[in-house]
Amino acid sequence: MPVYLDHAATTPILPEALATFTDALTTVGNPSSIHSAGQHAKMLLEDGRARVAASLGAEPVEVVFTSGGTESINLAVKGLFWARQRDRRRPRIVVPAGEHHATVDTVDWLERHEGAVVDVVPLDAQGRIDLAGLEARLASADDVALVTFLWANNEVGTMQPVDRIVALAHAAGVPVHSDAVAAYGQVPVDFAASGLDALSVSAHKIGGPVGVGALVLGRRAVVEPLIHGGGQQRQVRSGTQDAPAAAAFGVAASVPHADVRHLRDRLVAGVRAAVPSAVLMGDPVDRLPNNAHFTFPGCEGDSLLFLLDAAGVAVSTGSACQAGVPEASHVLLAMGLSEDDARGALRITLGHTSTEQDVDAFLDALPVAVARAGAAGMARREPSLGR
Repeated sequence: MPVYLDHAATTPILPEALATFTDALTTVGNPSSIHSAGQHAKMLLEDGRARVAASLGAEPVEVVFTSGGTESINLAVKGLFWARQRDRRRPRIVVPAGEHHATVDTVDWLERHEGAVVDVVPLDAQGRIDLAGLEARLASADDVALVTFLWANNEVGTMQPVDRIVALAHAAGVPVHSDAVAAYGQVPVDFAASGLDALSVSAHKIGGPVGVGALVLGRRAVVEPLIHGGGQQRQVRSGTQDAPAAAAFGVAASVPHADVRHLRDRLVAGVRAAVPSAVLMGDPVDRLPNNAHFTFPGCEGDSLLFLLDAAGVAVSTGSACQAGVPEASHVLLAMGLSEDDARGALRITLGHTSTEQDVDAFLDALPVAVARAGAAGMARREPSLGR
């Protein structure tokens, strides 16, 4: 079996969630039907909703199931933006640099097609939002539709000051959405305590099935829907609800999450010992407990990834949504790295199946991969003779 250290992309489904999912798939009945078969399906659905809500410090009515994190983010950002145009024009969306592409591409679409004005707040060298910059952008908030930000950066793992961001936005009368897909299951995420208006999560990041996520939407929050039809979920999202996926999501949300911080610290120390030139990116302390993100000067991240994969170790260079795209990470560029340095990145993320043996296997394979990738990079950079 390969060593799997890419849990931020997706983590293996938990046995308990798989058993619930496969059993629930045999359930016959539409949760919106009032006969007994339909009501049985509804019971599975609502039990899953209640469990997800409990795991997020939310009320069940606030949990709107979606097809995943990307749809949840689209519904929150587009929905809040459109709703805020009802009474007066508020074209501005305030967003930090270095967001996940589900957010970046959504606000870009709104800019190109809906007249949005995207106001980007810079990051510091650790990937944390510039709060003074955010406050300045909210000083005149009459035209601001919303603020949206990552609870924790999905690439470098840096945690954002959620309470301070929400306080600044709400003081200016602006609703706030957070993409907590990377944070959920790794650190406590409490919707009620955060004061957020909307929050996005995904099941497959916490050991649930792929293809189901949730938008947690406060009772007073107003969004325009993306999908129109039966209005099954608060008139916010239409469509027959997936009871088996919701039930499995709820089980995954209820299982205590593995604490892998000790493995992460062992891995970080091992990389620094094996490759002293490697640079740990993101906040060294206030970061996701399963995330280790390094740059390796002189190496291409893609080369390192393929060399490690050939040695039986699966890692990533960054967000899986950008896999196969040969460009430097926009997150690292936003943190001030040069394009060359940003290309030499690896993200190693742990999860509930990770062991000390997995970490040791990665550390054993890494020095050879770095040496080979570095030699290949040097050869590419040297000018060809006779030209």
